[in-house]
Amino acid sequence: MTTLGTPLSPHATKVMLLGSGELGKEVLIALQRLGVETIAVDRYDNAPGQQVAHHARTIRMSDPAQLKALIEAERPMLVVPEIEAIATAVLEELEAAGVVRVIPTARAARLTMDREGIRRLAAETLALPTSPYKFCDSQAELQAAIDGGIGYPCIVKPVMSSSGKGQSKIDGPHDVPKAWEYAMAGGRVSHGRVIVEGFIDFDYEITQLTVRALGENGRVETHFCEPIGHVQVQGDYVESWQPHAMHADALARSREIAKAVTDNLGVAPQGKPQGLGLFGVELFVKGADVWFSEVSPRPHDTGMVTMITQWQNEFELHARAILGLPVNTALKSAGASAVIYGGVDAKGLVFDGVDAALRVPNTELRLFGKPESFKKRRMGVALAFDDDVELARVRAKQAAACVKPRAA
Repeated sequence: MTTLGTPLSPHATKVMLLGSGELGKEVLIALQRLGVETIAVDRYDNAPGQQVAHHARTIRMSDPAQLKALIEAERPMLVVPEIEAIATAVLEELEAAGVVRVIPTARAARLTMDREGIRRLAAETLALPTSPYKFCDSQAELQAAIDGGIGYPCIVKPVMSSSGKGQSKIDGPHDVPKAWEYAMAGGRVSHGRVIVEGFIDFDYEITQLTVRALGENGRVETHFCEPIGHVQVQGDYVESWQPHAMHADALARSREIAKAVTDNLGVAPQGKPQGLGLFGVELFVKGADVWFSEVSPRPHDTGMVTMITQWQNEFELHARAILGLPVNTALKSAGASAVIYGGVDAKGLVFDGVDAALRVPNTELRLFGKPESFKKRRMGVALAFDDDVELARVRAKQAAACVKPRAA
């Protein structure tokens, strides 16, 4: 039986999010609807999640001393990593000492904080199909890896980044220096290491949202959302839709791969609770063939479409699962999402055209409230539902195009 306390009382159920952007904000809202006391942590003040949480804290989460001091001072029941750039060794230390429970586990947070840990787990430990790859510590190593078998075209990514930052496609030797510099500039930390992947001739890519939650018997059960299709530009999601039509064999294989990865990431140290929560598993598909790409042990940006398509969106599923509550991944309607970019470098934006956007049939908006805009920073998302997923895609993009951010 799960018991939840009252916020701001001695018996409060306290949850700390490490990273409080637009995805974290929605998780915080879902937790608050269940009466949870929330602590939003980010590297800058007034992050979207900090605007709605009970408590806001600003630290450098990659600093072990700052992170350890904050967790020991706040003593939350759960720590929920929402970004990659976190001092995960501290999380493992505190989890092992019984100070806090990390979602899904501290080990999973460490393995998924960079692309090397999760790629080696998938390809080398679990023997799942992936693109050919090499890890490189210099531009010279990158060139040697390409010449030694990866070949052209190929994809280069920093080992630690988010939302496609630092990712680029290399078509020939002339692209290598630029791709290396772009990867170095786009990494979350100054790591100096990249992954180069051979190009897969896939038909499409999907996100398979996968939920590990407790069943009525107290055992972990795996649940799947309908597959989400998406378009990325330089690795950054720009639109998504659900469901994405798939061959039955490809869907079954996608879920087999997703379960294998999340089962492994859910393994906890002996005597510790099994890892629970929602995972975003990215996969490449061609016909009935499926390749593993990446996994995030948290809600996924492409999954924002579930705010209009599912009875319980990905944020509600994550909140329920980590608290030990039952989940429902059923689809409510087909739908789509389209990103609203800042378009300008400015602080304190205003948004014109919100009324026009919401006059597009069957649409909703989410404006994230980020205090500073950049030209390619995601500042909001338009959502649309319809029985016809293609019409939903058209309407989501139409609504997004109506919103015009500008400096105040």
